Amino acid sequence: MARDVIAALDFENKEKTLAFLDQFEGTEKPFVKIGMELFYAEGPQVVREIKARGHKIFLDLKLHDIPNTVKKAMAVLSRLDVDMVNLHAAGTRAMMEAALEGLTRSDGSRPLLLAVTQLTSTSQERMTQELLIDRPLDQVVLAYAKNAAAAGLDGVVCSPLEAGQVHTACGDKFLTVTPGVRFADGDVGDQVRVTTPERARQLGSDYIVVGRPITQAADPVAAYRRAVKEFLGQ
Repeated sequence: MARDVIAALDFENKEKTLAFLDQFEGTEKPFVKIGMELFYAEGPQVVREIKARGHKIFLDLKLHDIPNTVKKAMAVLSRLDVDMVNLHAAGTRAMMEAALEGLTRSDGSRPLLLAVTQLTSTSQERMTQELLIDRPLDQVVLAYAKNAAAAGLDGVVCSPLEAGQVHTACGDKFLTVTPGVRFADGDVGDQVRVTTPERARQLGSDYIVVGRPITQAADPVAAYRRAVKEFLGQ
């Protein structure tokens, strides 16, 4: 898949989600992310309904459990015909390898599988003091990315600030999907490691995930198009 903007559908129910998507007309079908809030509220059916509308879907559930449990859960998610799914890299290589096995269908096809390195709300201070990880944050992200690559995954979820380093360590074809993106004139909210769409492109992000700057904008369609223009350099 080509470089793209992924719009985060951070809504509490299907009605608000579809009302947002209905604002896009004709062939304009944004790549979207379905996260925990919407999935837990509406279940797998909302995924099927949005997929039927022609959208690519990143199912952002961040699985993290023992390998066997994650393997079985991924086998279920694989049936939803989404384009991307993810898990936490902290679950170890054994968990990631099991996830890949569960996700792969009998014909060999599967969604892209990504590993979350460190959340973009995590700072060096929080990681050191609360998670008791003493290494520099960028070193931890790279170590997790290398583990994901060794397990056979397609890429990682990381900050745009780390995208270039990840590509250097794991190769240009190893995907970097990067949340923590805000417009230059926007509010960073609860994010810590953030950049603009243009800066994310310069740093090497393959995909950016943009939520509130689009969904809470006065004109969401215009905000989405702005993100696409700035990220793709069009």
